[in-house]
Amino acid sequence: MTTAASDPVTTAPGHVELLVGGMTCGACANRVQRILNKIDGVRAAVNYATEKASVDFAGPVTVEQLVAAVERAGYTAVVPDAAEPPQQEAGPDPVLAAQRTRLEVCVALAVPVIVLAMVPALQFTYWQWASLTLAAPVVVWGAAPIHRAAWTNLRHGTATMDTLVSVGTLAAFGWSLVALFFGSAGTPGLTHPFSLVVAPGSGASHIYLEVAAGVTTFVLAGRYAEARARRRSGAALEALLARAAKDASVLRDGHEVRIPAAELVVGDQIIVRPGEKIAADGVVASGTSAVDTSLVTGESVPAEVAEGDPVVGGCVNVTGRLVVRADRVGAATHLAQIAALVEQAQAGKARVQRLADRISGFFVPVVIAFAVATFGMSLGKGADAATAFTAAIAVLIVACPCALGLATPTALLVGTGRGAQLGILVKGPEVLECTRRVNTVLLDKTGTVTTGQMHVLDVVTVPGEDPAEVLALVGALESGSAHPIAVAITRHAQTAAPGPADQRVDSFRALDGLGLRATIDGRDALIGRPLLLDQHEITLPEQLAAAVEAAERNGATAVVLAWDGKARAVFVIADTVRASSAAAVAAMRGLGMDPILLTGDSTATALAVAGQVGITDVFADALPTDKVAVVRYLQAQGRVVAVVGDGVNDAAALAQADLGIAMGSGTDAAIHASDLTLVRADLDAAVTAIRLSRRTLAVIKANLFWAFAYNTLALPIAAAGLLNPMLAGAAMAMSSVFVVTNSLRLRRFQPVRR
Repeated sequence: MTTAASDPVTTAPGHVELLVGGMTCGACANRVQRILNKIDGVRAAVNYATEKASVDFAGPVTVEQLVAAVERAGYTAVVPDAAEPPQQEAGPDPVLAAQRTRLEVCVALAVPVIVLAMVPALQFTYWQWASLTLAAPVVVWGAAPIHRAAWTNLRHGTATMDTLVSVGTLAAFGWSLVALFFGSAGTPGLTHPFSLVVAPGSGASHIYLEVAAGVTTFVLAGRYAEARARRRSGAALEALLARAAKDASVLRDGHEVRIPAAELVVGDQIIVRPGEKIAADGVVASGTSAVDTSLVTGESVPAEVAEGDPVVGGCVNVTGRLVVRADRVGAATHLAQIAALVEQAQAGKARVQRLADRISGFFVPVVIAFAVATFGMSLGKGADAATAFTAAIAVLIVACPCALGLATPTALLVGTGRGAQLGILVKGPEVLECTRRVNTVLLDKTGTVTTGQMHVLDVVTVPGEDPAEVLALVGALESGSAHPIAVAITRHAQTAAPGPADQRVDSFRALDGLGLRATIDGRDALIGRPLLLDQHEITLPEQLAAAVEAAERNGATAVVLAWDGKARAVFVIADTVRASSAAAVAAMRGLGMDPILLTGDSTATALAVAGQVGITDVFADALPTDKVAVVRYLQAQGRVVAVVGDGVNDAAALAQADLGIAMGSGTDAAIHASDLTLVRADLDAAVTAIRLSRRTLAVIKANLFWAFAYNTLALPIAAAGLLNPMLAGAAMAMSSVFVVTNSLRLRRFQPVRR
């Protein structure tokens, strides 16, 4: 991350996350975003719910310039690396506690004022002066943050919902002061009837202390509820981060020392005892144990690990003592990368939210103009000043667009957080919108529909070849590849012909989707699909051709080995279909998607696997370029295409697809090219990811609908004088609480249990 201290003038493209303080509504976030985007070379997205600005910049731009621009607008900005991370275990949030205290005091003072105004029978001789005594602290002290924000906005020539609330409450309070001290409202024994609508009457005898105190209290209550709910909505990510170990025991100079996990370095030997969390990603250097990997795989049964096995930070060692060599620490760990992806998705904005941002950006000035027009039109229709004033106040208060600003970010916070808990990582809100339109899904075979755990069923050699020599040579040849087929062949060779691998392999070159070529002990060797040998004009002997045909007929994969221009052996390799694949394919059809198998294997093998899982359409013998061509072909037909894959040969297709879904067990290339990453290598997780994405998008749309509907319906009612300002304040606060509460329903989302 770029910081001001280490990079005073940045000329290369960079990215920084800023924590922005002082924002009170979506309009504030829009304003900060506009200010940052006015800087040359800067592209920023500001999220009100997460209180973060995601800034991409290029050219002679410094982080200090970005921070200064935000501060000039009246807000605060801090680079997260320089800020103290939130410590949820340390106790209650002090900001939330202060909000609660302010709210409790205001409730205690405002309730008597509201009751006295609503129940004329309780209005004793000097009740109006008692109301003033109680209401004044609420309007002056309780609403102080609102007034400060409104004043800051005024100094910078802008307006937000704070402007509406501040102007409304101060106007109501000021009118009441004038009526009490200079009018007849302070007369002993004067009583006021209460009405749900604006009642006509003499301005000199009307006080609106219950409006000033009530609206302030309702707004504070709404903001407290929002803050609490936003804190809960980010709890999934916090819970994920809490899985990381806080400290670790390491071997330093032959001695065991306990250090904070943040001080770990690559190569450290970490001692992990039963019940402890693994503090970094690494490899077991010594020891055997069962490790709870539910954080990564979602599996509740611990996995057995031994020397040489990889382990992931955050997983819990269950039984034996392990020594783990740290390979990735800090921000490079799997857990940290998951959190980064989730935060990246939460910081973005869906298309529907960008529309809401544009509307709320000019909404406040329009509302102020509308309130002034309401006042003038009411006077023009013969209403007295008090009635016209009350209607204008109701318009100001009821129109606050706070719910619009919360509609998308709160749903994204909860939805992406829940996805992280289920092992689903969404790269951005645009992905959610795409899942709704997907109608075709292309499924890779190996590692996606099948387990990817290949094993050798048979080895057929030409007469005269020594099987031991073939196994020794192929073991050395394939040991340099991480492909599942290569791993299976290497494992079989080491088991069937154990011994030192003394063959020298040179000029190793992987051939995309076909196999590999290398020079081994001076011999030019090829291993891969039969098509690879065809391209090199190498003919298969009858015995090997028959073995290839039989393997493909039975749904197995045939790999041919050749050297010095002659085919020498065929390895028959089988993969097993995942137990969940058939049900997942059926579920995809239920979601309106047409599943198609897209694989580099032969047609016979592909058809055999497709038949087991219920897929009717198959594209086989597909090289990486062919896979991209298939995606483009389907897109040209008007289809919205999703691709599910896990290998390097799937990366280009994942990038070309409208929606790329990568298995987390796959290669980095596939994961980086995808839009959704499934931490758990299970095709059923793809169905869950699409269901969750669609559910999150549905919640966003419902939030925006109700936010728009609230403002659309409430404004005319308030302008017509049919809404008491105090009730307008309650309705405005409840609209924001409704949006946040509706988003929190996503926390209950569950995958379909089969």
